[in-house]
Amino acid sequence: MAHIHKKIDFTAEVFIVYQNKVLLRQHDKYKKWLSVGGHIELDENPNQAAVREVKEEVGLEVKLYCPPSYQAVDQQGYKELIPPEFMNIHRINDTHQHISLVYFATTDTDQLILSEDEKSDGCKWFSKDELNDPQYGISEAIQKYAKTALEKVAK
Repeated sequence: MAHIHKKIDFTAEVFIVYQNKVLLRQHDKYKKWLSVGGHIELDENPNQAAVREVKEEVGLEVKLYCPPSYQAVDQQGYKELIPPEFMNIHRINDTHQHISLVYFATTDTDQLILSEDEKSDGCKWFSKDELNDPQYGISEAIQKYAKTALEKVAK
């Protein structure tokens, strides 16, 4: 989707965990290992965007991680959302920024179905040890999020 606003957009990104590994994708434009995610559309909430982006980009059905102590209220006209595990703001270019809501999720398979529209030079399921491997050049922030996802949701 094109940017909704000239200066800032909200995005949802998801660190997906399957059998003690976390999925990262190498973005073709930025040449960086990133999580799966994208823009939150005008007609959806952040939880819906996170699940949709995963389905569109890598073909996985996911369940967003929700802390066990979280008591969600869902009543007519009011629904609490699963909170993101992290939030950040980062610059995309000289005039545009993203506020990113970072979620963790689980899936029942590691079989990806990549979209033809997916801007990626590939995806990889990383173990905790591989996240530290300098050959991949994974940024400190992505390592932190991925390792935290493994610690919180890996079975």
